[in-house]
Amino acid sequence: MPEQTGVLDLEDLRSTLAEVLDVDVAQVTDTADFAEDLDVDSLMALEILVALEEKYHVTMVDENPQHIRSLSATYALLLEKLTSK
Repeated sequence: MPEQTGVLDLEDLRSTLAEVLDVDVAQVTDTADFAEDLDVDSLMALEILVALEEKYHVTMVDENPQHIRSLSATYALLLEKLTSK
C-alpha cells in the first residue's frame, strides 16, 4: 500500500517527479537513484526543486540538490518541509 499522510501522497509525488524527469512513472521506484539510474544532472535536480516549490508551496531553493537523490529522500525532505510550515 502506498505511503500517504494527510499532507503528502507518495504516489502523487512519484507522478510529479516522473513528469519533471520525463520518464515513465514505473522508473521512479522508491530506491532508484536519480543520478545513477535516471541520469538526473544538477540542472534537472534544480528543476525538480522548482517544481516541488510550485506544487507544494514550500521553499526548496535553500536545499542542496544532492539531497534530491531518490523518491524516498525527496519524500522525507518534502514531508519535513510541509509539516514544519
